[in-house]
Amino acid sequence: MPPESRVPPLRTVRALRYVTPLREGGSLPAIMEADDDGLYVVKFHGAGQGPKALVAELIAAGIGRALGLPVPEPVLVELDPALGMAEPDPEIQDLLERSAGLNVGLDYLPGSLPIGSPLGSGVSPELAADVVWFDAFLTNVDRTPRNPNLLLWHRQLWLIDHGAALYTQHGWSDDLDAIAAGAGARFAVVRDHVLLPIAGPIRDADGRLASRLSQDLVREVVETIPDELLENVSPFPTPERHREAYATHLLQRLSTPRGWVDEAEEARRAGG
Repeated sequence: MPPESRVPPLRTVRALRYVTPLREGGSLPAIMEADDDGLYVVKFHGAGQGPKALVAELIAAGIGRALGLPVPEPVLVELDPALGMAEPDPEIQDLLERSAGLNVGLDYLPGSLPIGSPLGSGVSPELAADVVWFDAFLTNVDRTPRNPNLLLWHRQLWLIDHGAALYTQHGWSDDLDAIAAGAGARFAVVRDHVLLPIAGPIRDADGRLASRLSQDLVREVVETIPDELLENVSPFPTPERHREAYATHLLQRLSTPRGWVDEAEEARRAGG
């Protein structure tokens, strides 16, 4: 029998009610209630960052959860544009109308708090190193002291908001060889990572995590991305070509030598 997948399937829920905007996010995400009685922080494909940010969210959530990192459950959120008709704010109304169809949500963590200073947060050096490794692998430019995107909920760390990960996708051409050639680049932004001051050795994290990301697992994560978020999006002509580009980038980034791991460890040793 084939081994059981370590990538949880994506559920699809239907949005019933727009609860409140989260205006601290540049893409104007919102808390929405869905038909499973859950509340989700929803990002919209009609926002300025477009569907590529939603794809980054899904890939980061899939890989993070496969690695055992604390990422809230992602869901696909089916949105009826009629929900926007009841909104008095014309900006929100327009956003909901542009975002009809599939969007991406993360399980809402009520009562969670921003982490603040990592010192005294209770985050272990091992977990901090794993998060630094994860963000360096995914080239997530948005985990800095200015915008940590880390929450504490029931005294546990949670990783949120990965729309800025895989930032190089915004400059890709339809050339898989070029994508592969650039995938292994070092990641200087890791020097600003909010958890770097308390992280244990990043090479130890590399030893714990890299071997868990098999080629099959990475491709399983990429295959969860629905066609609707990949159609009519440049530079690739088909959803299949998009998926192959993401898999190519991620797998090549895992190949050795991993200079981005060296960069992160050097930054840790230098004190960030």
